Amino acid sequence: MLQAIQNMRLFILDHHDALMPYISRINSTNTKTYASRTILFLQDDGTLKPLAIELSLPHPQGEQHGAVSKVFTPAQEGVSASVWQLAKAYAAVNDSGYHQLVSHWLYTHAVIEPFIITTNRQLSILHPIHKLLKPHFRDTMHINALARHTLINAGGVLEKTVFPGKFALEMSSVIYKSWVFTEQALPADLLKRGMAVPDSSCRHGLRLVIEDYPFAVDGIEIWDAIETWVTEYCNFYYTSNDMVEDDSELQSWWKEVRNEGHGDLKDRHWWPEMKTKEELIQSCTIIIWLASAFHAAVNFGQYPFAGYLPNRPTVSRRFMPEPGTPEYEELKSDPDLAFLKTITAQFQTLLGVSLIEVLSRHSTEEVYLGQCENPEWTLDAEPLAAFERFRQKLLEIESNIIERNKDKRLKNRNGPVKMPYTLLFPNTSDYSREGGLTGKGIPNSISI
Repeated sequence: MLQAIQNMRLFILDHHDALMPYISRINSTNTKTYASRTILFLQDDGTLKPLAIELSLPHPQGEQHGAVSKVFTPAQEGVSASVWQLAKAYAAVNDSGYHQLVSHWLYTHAVIEPFIITTNRQLSILHPIHKLLKPHFRDTMHINALARHTLINAGGVLEKTVFPGKFALEMSSVIYKSWVFTEQALPADLLKRGMAVPDSSCRHGLRLVIEDYPFAVDGIEIWDAIETWVTEYCNFYYTSNDMVEDDSELQSWWKEVRNEGHGDLKDRHWWPEMKTKEELIQSCTIIIWLASAFHAAVNFGQYPFAGYLPNRPTVSRRFMPEPGTPEYEELKSDPDLAFLKTITAQFQTLLGVSLIEVLSRHSTEEVYLGQCENPEWTLDAEPLAAFERFRQKLLEIESNIIERNKDKRLKNRNGPVKMPYTLLFPNTSDYSREGGLTGKGIPNSISI
């Protein structure tokens, strides 16, 4: 075990601490679930294998006594195999809810909205940063308004389909308190999560711990393309740090972003001060990354990867059966029935699958990263040339992704079901406007 840790072979999918404060309240409803931790081992072929799943409930005597936990390990036959299958289902329930409420809603839709409002309030439409960011704000306010009306409202579709139920948005809001803007940069995110280590000899000064990690491999190429484009664009309009600091519109924009848009976090030390070109470039790159590539990665694969609910349940309705109970005997005699009685109910399943199918569809009016809706957005030759270089780089990345997906040595790019990873395939080359369930394409903005 120690050797595996030292060799960076052990990973943890940790949904314990974030969920534990809510477990008692969640379990007072029809939902019966746990806070989970899953330990995974990095095998020689680059794939991850689950070694153990910890399922925890609050201590009956209160939080000060910690948690009551049980650990489950893989089994291949008999009732032990059925118990392991259920343990994986409980972990998947946690992961599914966290994905929808935090990775998707909170870290893209919600956190980007203040930037959109403030950009429209503080930056003139002629301001270069307004022109840079506008394509990446195209559809977000509209889709967020629809979400508040039918999806994330009290009693809405989300509360009906994910395990936290009526506590869903409260949980998401509490987790926001630990959100850090600068850590949303992909390189910083990978380092923070332990998926990369500092290495000055590599691009961005980091080396991936799992070489065959499609999101990171494709993502770093996309991040680099966005960062290069933003750098060339900003360097044209801001030739010195003084120009950034002396731009009154820009300073008013950033002040409102911090003090009003993200007012709960305004006193955090990590906010860029917006006094240098580097801070401007970093901030705009993060905003564009979140609104385009990161949202695409967490959204448009939901139906292809999670549309079969037994693989990705969103709710659990009863606890792990204990030996000697009728539920345990049922698990021994009819494990499939016991499994179906535990995971998401039929109506919730239909509602949830319908939701993620809609969310995973591209609009017929989609404008992808590297595409331009208004060819006359600027008359300045150098930004236009820089944007064309950006477009060409994205087309090159498309070819790179296709080639990587053909490489049979890269097990994680297709998985056991042979479905290629294309969530960060830019689709810059696609002008068909067909839309639909393509499982690929990075729209300029959060469009659904």
